[in-house]
Amino acid sequence: MKVIEVISPKEKQEFHDFPKRLYKGDPFRVSPLDSSIEDVFNPLGNHTLQHGEAIRWILKDDTDKTIGRVAAFVDQIRSDANSQPTGGLGFFEVIENREAAFFLFDTAKAWLVSRGMEAMDGPVNFGENYNHWGLLVDGFMQQAFGMPYNKKYYKDFFEEYGFRNYFEQYSYHRKVRNEKNEIDRFPDRIMKIAEWLTRRPGYSFRHFEFRNSLKYINDICDIYNTTWTYLKEDFTPLDPTILNESLRSAKMAIDEELIWFAYYNDKAIGFFILLPDMNQILRHFNGKLYPWSLVGFLFYKLTHEMSRMRAIVGGVLRAHQNTGVESAIFFKLYQMFERKPWLKELELSWVGDYNPKMLAIYEALGAKRAKTHITYRYLINDKLNFVRYKDEMDKKNQNKEEN
Repeated sequence: MKVIEVISPKEKQEFHDFPKRLYKGDPFRVSPLDSSIEDVFNPLGNHTLQHGEAIRWILKDDTDKTIGRVAAFVDQIRSDANSQPTGGLGFFEVIENREAAFFLFDTAKAWLVSRGMEAMDGPVNFGENYNHWGLLVDGFMQQAFGMPYNKKYYKDFFEEYGFRNYFEQYSYHRKVRNEKNEIDRFPDRIMKIAEWLTRRPGYSFRHFEFRNSLKYINDICDIYNTTWTYLKEDFTPLDPTILNESLRSAKMAIDEELIWFAYYNDKAIGFFILLPDMNQILRHFNGKLYPWSLVGFLFYKLTHEMSRMRAIVGGVLRAHQNTGVESAIFFKLYQMFERKPWLKELELSWVGDYNPKMLAIYEALGAKRAKTHITYRYLINDKLNFVRYKDEMDKKNQNKEEN
């Protein structure tokens, strides 16, 4: 076996084509767009490369047949936020062969060691954590856009190599409509709290509008960057310019009424972003969108092929948490669901096992856990103590309370 660094156009194409062959005939796997994966490794498409580096390989057997692929990366900001220098491994795919899997792990580890890393997280993305992050271990069904799907045997490969469960990521599902296409009402407690709060003086709610996109983008960044700092290495501040680029690039699929904001005395205090599940359309294109494919994409969009929504991110300023703001935002979404009968299912993904508040909110909505992904950590420096992310968070919160 030999690994080949992916550099040439031919090697790049093979990096994309190998998984398509590996999963051929699997009804649940949706090929991500080749172009979106390429953007991860392109400085023009991925701003993380301004403070990091990435590399990728394909693995060949003795007959020159591709049998695996992997990428490794160092994001200096994430690395510095850890107790030890920590890199990442991602885009891992391999045939059912333990030796081949370990060869890929060894390759990524050696590269990370050469850059001073003492731990390796995987499978993770080189960029935002709501895409290509975690190993699917439960809920082998068609994944929503951005959520990873993989072979069941990968779990054994990771754990036999020495990766350990750093944190779990849960995806919750909730039907928006029943079999008769009747709206499935949210629990009474949610509805009552929401109706009460929306009548209180000072509170207002608005959905996103591209014509005022810069205002709403700044609102998102202000809330997110204030609220999520406690997540340590899982937190990277949102940059309004980068967020604007992301929203503009996805404009064709975005529904403005799926992104809602809460205001108190005209100050943004909360937001919640849902996106239509583009995988319901992309499953028709096998990873490639040619210029003429856009006609097909628009046809599927206009005929409401996207009946599922995925929650990407949300947040409420700490001073307004536990006041009913979350319920009120969901109430506004519920009212929008009533007007759009093609929307049938809501996926709330993902929430970490270290985030009990969000878990409680999703369960209060009547959503059920449907999928589990795991983010693993491998300690390259075996003298380090392994600590789960949840335990780190609990200790940090305890120290805050004591001080």
